[in-house]
Amino acid sequence: MVEQYKDLENPIYYQNRELSWLDFNERVIYEAIDSSNPLLEQLTFLAIGSSNLDEFYKVRVAGLQDQQKMDVTEPDTKTQWSPKKQLQEITRRNHEIVKKQYTLYHQKVKELADHHVLFRSVSELSIEDKERARQVFKDEIEPAVTPYGVDAYRPFPHLTDGVLHLFVRLEKSGSPFIAIVPVSTRLNRIHSLKSGEKTILLMTDDLLYYFLPDLFKGYKITYSFTFRITRNADLAIQEDGADDLLSAIEDYLQKRKNGMAVRLEIDKRQADTLVEDDIEYLKKELSIKQRDIYMIDGPLDLTFLYEVTGLLKEDGFGESYPPFSPVEHAVLKSQSIYDVVQTQDLFFHHPFDSFDPIIQFVKEAVEDERTVAIKQTLYRVSKDSPLIDALKRAAEKGIEVTVLVELKARFDEANNVHWAKELEEAGAHILYGVKELKTHSKATLIVKKEESGFKRYVHLGTGNYNEDTAKQYTDMGIVTADSYMTQDVATFFNYLSGYSEQPTYHYLHVSPFDIQDTFIEKLEQEMAMHKKYGNGYVIAKMNSLTDKKMILKLFEASQVGVKIDLIIRGICCLIPGIPGISENITVRSVVGRFLEHSRIYYFHSNGEEKLYLSSADMMTRNMIKRIEIAYPVLDNLIKKHILSILKLYLYDNTKAWELNEDGLYRKLSPGQNKAVNAQEELMRLAYAKRSDQPALPASPLSKVRQRFGHLLSKIKK
Repeated sequence: MVEQYKDLENPIYYQNRELSWLDFNERVIYEAIDSSNPLLEQLTFLAIGSSNLDEFYKVRVAGLQDQQKMDVTEPDTKTQWSPKKQLQEITRRNHEIVKKQYTLYHQKVKELADHHVLFRSVSELSIEDKERARQVFKDEIEPAVTPYGVDAYRPFPHLTDGVLHLFVRLEKSGSPFIAIVPVSTRLNRIHSLKSGEKTILLMTDDLLYYFLPDLFKGYKITYSFTFRITRNADLAIQEDGADDLLSAIEDYLQKRKNGMAVRLEIDKRQADTLVEDDIEYLKKELSIKQRDIYMIDGPLDLTFLYEVTGLLKEDGFGESYPPFSPVEHAVLKSQSIYDVVQTQDLFFHHPFDSFDPIIQFVKEAVEDERTVAIKQTLYRVSKDSPLIDALKRAAEKGIEVTVLVELKARFDEANNVHWAKELEEAGAHILYGVKELKTHSKATLIVKKEESGFKRYVHLGTGNYNEDTAKQYTDMGIVTADSYMTQDVATFFNYLSGYSEQPTYHYLHVSPFDIQDTFIEKLEQEMAMHKKYGNGYVIAKMNSLTDKKMILKLFEASQVGVKIDLIIRGICCLIPGIPGISENITVRSVVGRFLEHSRIYYFHSNGEEKLYLSSADMMTRNMIKRIEIAYPVLDNLIKKHILSILKLYLYDNTKAWELNEDGLYRKLSPGQNKAVNAQEELMRLAYAKRSDQPALPASPLSKVRQRFGHLLSKIKK
């Protein structure tokens, strides 16, 4: 086995983490050419691609740049690339993807024009419409704009991360001047003018570009161009020696505003050869390398397309997904969730199942005089969270409320600081997590004093306690009153709130380390079963697979013949299908209307079928750097239900991409077969459960139904 492990270290068997992420973002962007997506939804996918890339640069690229600046040459553990090599490859690959993204953007603009929706610059407008545009500028833009001159008395201004700026070259009496004009994020990016049947869309930065002379009276504008910077958000939080982590987080947020620039984007439509010296000037002021400059053929920051689609939907423009309303369990319409789980576990698959019962689970506890304690982990919550209101009310009523608010949830730190303060003021006991670890677990514990004594109730999930994202992300959760499971969750919260070694659990597996150890043990058991019975089978669904130890064990299982189907939305560092190495492994990624977020791990175990839900991906950070929970599904009907869902994803030939042995993704298509779209089928099955709604038209899933009809039927019950 040692020799085999040596062989498995060969970097040709792996994909680089960062390039695999770029592959994922390209799959998201390519949804803009999928004709099954309505036009406005195609625009949304382009916006998502831009938003994703911003975060990638702020964190992943920024971290590699820091390593290079510190002369770190240590390679990554899989492809053996140094930080410098990774940055070079990211630059090469991402420039290709951004070019494709903007080609698609211009195609979509032309398609909008076919629907009488026109993007226009002010210079293209009629005289009458130019006057209307001037009025928009005067009323809605100019009052919020402050130009900054740059000279000996006015230093180069601080440029805010992600904000559009205009670089302006001026002249007066033969002398040159420079000014920087930021475009406030408080302004709408898009302004709409009606012209007969046409809707004309004007962009704030273009209005500002055209009417710049109004801001610089007495000066001649030589030229100007729009640019945007991205700053390093991968700053270390100084936990050591911090008397108050909340205060340390607030200091960290302030420092992050001044992170080093890691990317410079320039609208090249405005920037001709005259501006080369100005680009060099910006490079010097921002200490940025040429490789991180993007000359963009179009408007910067395509997240403005969210605003476009919202505006057009308000105007009644079609070309968007038909509305979908999550379904509530029929049994909960006549009974309390607490009465139901006395005799059975309840399974929820969001967004197909409503998230409301999870909120009601807490709200009912608040109003029940028998409730003595509510404990919950919060990682990312909405800005107007009903759960926060319920927890505050519980604390004010004298219920013991313990909430772990993870202050280190990246880009949600400020929101979580706010909620932590509010909950503390209401009388809740607030935990800020564990030193040097993020608590990413999703757990709620309710303790009641009933006639028979103390009774515990638990919700465990794969996704955040956020009612907004629960409508957009696929996640799973279980509510149970099982005595061992609820005891485990009570032990887990006591571990978080007190001083204790990592406890022993009946059912829960808690990282750091235990989830990794458990899944490796399960893979070893599957290998042993396969050698004895020849039926080894594993299905794993997750967001990303990067952990080297897990990959090595998957390779090892494949080599002994275990069949492994991986459904991985994003990063996958394992290359499947390599003869003698990973030939029994398949990898597919599903990109659809909803963001695939559930983590499911299935082991056939010679028919004894072990199935786990988890907050953790098979990533090193989840396995050894976070507090995560994996928990078994105990109810056999729920287990079969989840397995039928996994099989449905494995038959998706509409939204799925397959990773081949060359490390390339291929979009699947039905061809001569019946089309299978897993998310659409799950929506249809949800509608079929709803008594007050007619079922959606039947989908052509004859093959899936023939093979798994007995399992799919469970979803309808």
